[in-house]
Amino acid sequence: MNLSWTDTWNDLLNRASNVVGLDPGVLWPALAILLIVLAWAPARRWGRTLVTIVHEAGHAAVGLMVGRRFRGFVVSRDLSGHAVTAGKPTGPGRVATSWAGYPAPAVLGAVVVLLALKGWASAVLLLGLVLLAVLLVMSRSVRTVLLVLLVALLTGALWWWGGQWRDGVVAGVGLALLVGAWDSLRDVAASRDGAQDHRTLASLTGAPAGVWLATWFLVDALATAAVARSVWEGLT
Repeated sequence: MNLSWTDTWNDLLNRASNVVGLDPGVLWPALAILLIVLAWAPARRWGRTLVTIVHEAGHAAVGLMVGRRFRGFVVSRDLSGHAVTAGKPTGPGRVATSWAGYPAPAVLGAVVVLLALKGWASAVLLLGLVLLAVLLVMSRSVRTVLLVLLVALLTGALWWWGGQWRDGVVAGVGLALLVGAWDSLRDVAASRDGAQDHRTLASLTGAPAGVWLATWFLVDALATAAVARSVWEGLT
């Protein structure tokens, strides 16, 4: 079933006054997507593309909130990324901006799952399209433009044609973001690159790099626990 903008707006108003309960039926496509991501390496790799985009968006969003300027971002061939913000080279704003990238996929993934399980998938997709439009403008390489455009097209298609599968697929994407958050945390912990965010934070604050890894681990764990609890409640 297709959704018009009017239908979506009316749906948002209805849900604002009467939030629906958890629908266990949306769990099965979500768990199927999770299984595919865990078991099939190409799906997991493509999931990392979305994780990278969210990671860089996390840097940008927090940077803007603390008064920095977002100049743009790129996604590299190896699916790593780099966001450029301008502002003071040191201080709390720089620290917050540098910290925000790695927890962003876990936080967003958990929020997406919880909202989708409550029936808010259409709103999530519409907001995602708006944010992707901003990121498309701020993309600074052909590869980045194409990847963001692809994600935007898939998001729009799911919003328009998702039908009864919409909530479950959106919840599955949120679960894939959670998996990707753990993958990226594992990779950064094993990396010897001195330019990684936790080492940048160590140089900015004097706190050991391991402390910053621990904060990201805590965020990922809390986000995963929140989702696991909701999924368990839906199954029982």
